[in-house]
Amino acid sequence: FTARGFRHEVNRFGRRRGLPEARLGLMPGYGGTQRLARLAGSGRALFMMLTGEPVTAQQALEHGLVSWVVEPDALEARVAELAARLAAGAPLAMRAIIHAVNRGADLPLADGLEIETSEFAGICESRDAREGTSAFLEKRKPAFTGR
Repeated sequence: FTARGFRHEVNRFGRRRGLPEARLGLMPGYGGTQRLARLAGSGRALFMMLTGEPVTAQQALEHGLVSWVVEPDALEARVAELAARLAAGAPLAMRAIIHAVNRGADLPLADGLEIETSEFAGICESRDAREGTSAFLEKRKPAFTGR
């Protein structure tokens, strides 16, 4: 699933996916050329786009296109498990991580590190950071509030 710039995909066995547009005399749109190249590398992305050849769920996992591959009957449970795990996380920290990764991924390392440092400094001052470290030291689950 995709949510506000966070991409985490669960694929089920037996499902094949690809970008067949070249077979139709078209090219992938809506960011397909850019996103696939960033996920799979330009060589693999070009091969997939130029041939239109779909990949299996297992190949998508091996190429880093999906995070997990599950049997069809386990898909809903796996997605629910992941959603619950994310919902229990620290929202400020998760937003800062997503921002740092998305903004810094295509920048020179020094610029990406500046973004990370800025985000880190802001998070360290949050109530959630204090709650998370206290919960860790007290061996309990944290109760994050997004503050």
